[in-house]
Amino acid sequence: MTKFHFGRFILAGVLAAVTALAVVALDVRPAAAQATCESECTTGPTPIPTYSPSPSPSPSPIPSPSPSPVPYPSPSPTPTGADSSGNSIGGLANQRFNQMITNRVLGTVLLGVNEQINCSDCISAFGSAGSFSAGIHGRKELTNNLSLLAGIAYTQYNEGGYKITSAPIGAFALRYDFTDWGSSRPFFDVGTILTPWEKARYTRSYDTSLGPVSVTSSTNASNYAVYGRAGWMSRVSPRDEVAASIEVWQLWQRVSGYSDNAVAFNPFDASIADGTDRTSLVKIGGQWTHLFGSNIETNINGGWVQSFASHSGIVATVTGNGTVVPTMGNQGWFEYGGRLGFRVQKGWIVDLFANGTLGPQPVGNTIHGGVGLRINY
Repeated sequence: MTKFHFGRFILAGVLAAVTALAVVALDVRPAAAQATCESECTTGPTPIPTYSPSPSPSPSPIPSPSPSPVPYPSPSPTPTGADSSGNSIGGLANQRFNQMITNRVLGTVLLGVNEQINCSDCISAFGSAGSFSAGIHGRKELTNNLSLLAGIAYTQYNEGGYKITSAPIGAFALRYDFTDWGSSRPFFDVGTILTPWEKARYTRSYDTSLGPVSVTSSTNASNYAVYGRAGWMSRVSPRDEVAASIEVWQLWQRVSGYSDNAVAFNPFDASIADGTDRTSLVKIGGQWTHLFGSNIETNINGGWVQSFASHSGIVATVTGNGTVVPTMGNQGWFEYGGRLGFRVQKGWIVDLFANGTLGPQPVGNTIHGGVGLRINY
């Protein structure tokens, strides 16, 4: 054999040995590994799980405070009180009746209500409080039997919800005294009281379910009165004079129309038309004048007054009530007066006086007092 062929033989042997060793190496794996291999070969390699990060929970949003709902105002309840508002018109009628009576009481001071029936000529300047009044009045003999009584004053007064300002009052009367009949004789008066213009304020009050309401309104007014008087007087002594009389009066009061003044709360407002109040009066009374010593004069007077044929001029239009026309009933009351005079020197007398009423509303209990300086001549 040649050298080439021997080398080929050697190479073939080596290849065979390597192949055998490879086979043995493959077969010596454990059975479990073989099974695994077989399984892997059959099913394929187990896939490597892909990592997919689970999404992190998004943070809960911090709730923004939801805006509080804007509260809508609940509708206000509808107030009640229309009936009370309508009834308040009757209160206005009472105020205006009191106004007529007070104006008359103040006017009678100008007609010498606190003086004796028969005396010499005199003139008196006076001022009063309770109701403010300042003026002058007096008397003058026109003949032996006939005298003129007259006066004028500026007044302000209020009572029961109303107030009168800037009110000039004038009054005059004629008195016929039968002096030729002796110390006991009849006498007669006829006269008038005039207040042509005055500024008036009236207050109307009523209740509602939401609270009370009070409204004060301004307007203008005027008062007129005429009267006749018949009486009997007697000089029972040189120091005493007594008299009794009966009087008949007719009073009118004109009030201009107006509406409620604007106030914060007045659901049942009112409008008052122009109107004229009127009433008739009868008064039965008496008086006594006495001189103490030589320097002190006194007078007391009084009487019962009865109204009749009274009529309110109010015609009101009231929200919730329509047209309201109040009635004015008849009423009785007592009127009183008095004077205390000091003769400071001959013919000069300082007087303290008072006049007023006693009775139920709307006239009520009133008093007006003052001081005067009287000069006899």
